[in-house]
Amino acid sequence: MTEQVKSSETNRREALKKIAAGAGGVVSLPILGQAAVTPAMARAACAHPAGPEAGAPDPDWKPLFFDDHQNQTVIALSDLILPATDTPGAKEALVNRFIDLLLNEESEDRKRRFIEGLASMDGRSLERHGKPFVELTADQQTGLLTPLADPENHDPSDKAGVEFFSEIKDYTIFGYYTSKMGMEQELQYAGDDYHTECPGACTHPEHQT
Repeated sequence: MTEQVKSSETNRREALKKIAAGAGGVVSLPILGQAAVTPAMARAACAHPAGPEAGAPDPDWKPLFFDDHQNQTVIALSDLILPATDTPGAKEALVNRFIDLLLNEESEDRKRRFIEGLASMDGRSLERHGKPFVELTADQQTGLLTPLADPENHDPSDKAGVEFFSEIKDYTIFGYYTSKMGMEQELQYAGDDYHTECPGACTHPEHQT
């Protein structure tokens, strides 16, 4: 690997960290991100395609809401928001299928707004690179998303993109941390454990009641 390639990879990792941090930071979130949980989000979590109770992924799965291009764009975006590290990322956790299920249950206004947001990503991509978002290199995709991930970005021309990125980031975080992979491997959540006594409780007689 040349020094130039190494530098490019380092720059991209740093940009991805900024994207993931966005409004509030993924690492600081317990499970559900910063989004207000809508009824549709709650229903989608219960039927998560990669949830704790889900079986093997359906090899014949087809989107309920997205067309194929929209689905591929959601895969690319969600995987940039939560890429695989030493644990699986959004793509492996089938976050795109969760978002498709969620939006199929959402209001018409939310559906329209999300589709317009996806289209705007392709618009920015075509304007700057002459290709739709999914056909860009990882560096180009990251470059497009980085200013949109900044909640302090008040550029009027970026307003719609900032709002869309915030929405898809919340959906991605929610979908990931309600998946089996996100809960068990990232959060190391093993279920509703209980203890017959408080672990680490003081055993000095003078402190007992």
